[in-house]
Amino acid sequence: MKIKILCTFLLAVSLASCGEYNKVLKSRDAELKYTYARKYFDQKKYSRTTTLLDEILTTYTGSSKEQEILFLMAQAYFYDKDYTSATQYYTRYYNKFPKGDYTELARFNAAYGLYLDSPDARLDQTNTIKSIQEFQNFLEHFPQSEKAPEAQDLMFKLQEKLAYKELLAARLYFNLGLYMGNNYESCIVTSREALKNYLFSELSEEFQILIVRSRYELAYYSVEEKKQARYRELMDEHFNYKNMFPDGKYMKETEKYYHQALKVLGQDADRIAVPTGTE
Repeated sequence: MKIKILCTFLLAVSLASCGEYNKVLKSRDAELKYTYARKYFDQKKYSRTTTLLDEILTTYTGSSKEQEILFLMAQAYFYDKDYTSATQYYTRYYNKFPKGDYTELARFNAAYGLYLDSPDARLDQTNTIKSIQEFQNFLEHFPQSEKAPEAQDLMFKLQEKLAYKELLAARLYFNLGLYMGNNYESCIVTSREALKNYLFSELSEEFQILIVRSRYELAYYSVEEKKQARYRELMDEHFNYKNMFPDGKYMKETEKYYHQALKVLGQDADRIAVPTGTE
């Protein structure tokens, strides 16, 4: 019985709340709608907030209250996890009010919303790239912000996601090997571009060993007239790996390829000229 009474009470409160909202929604009083929009925001009823604010935004365009409404709309969308809409309104806010009261937070949240909306590395990374750009813009405008370290950290994580996407592509090319073309060469090109574009990536060693492996496979499966040249290219990449990662976890593997190259070329390791920069 008590549960039934409680449910009836909650239903009555809900209906009363809906009735109140509908009355406000039908009202032509912009100030009333603004007041209730703030009330609903505080109550975490974000869809009601954005609906009411959207109806009065044009009424206050050009007034001192416009920036309050724009920012509140952005915040409501953000907390409602509609990050695409949130970023649109944050961007609209800071473009129109570059020195507004909330510009610093708007620029950060525009980037952060896109960060939260960044998909798995296997999917399209448009939002990831946009988020990096927004964080860069934030750091350019507010380099001394207390949020600057967080922005830099998040931007690095996004760049690492892009690097991982390239690593997945490079691995795929390697696994395809010589199937319907020279995928080893595609693996090498992809890995080299990633090493150039993501200089401080934690995945750098993975890219370099893929280059070494691809060079070995290309040399191993080459026709006789190309074998020597390709084994020399393999040796070059071995020394590149050794220079970049002197304590690398793939050192034994790359040394194995190197000694295989020496054997094929009929050379002694002690007589091989060590490339500049190696020990």
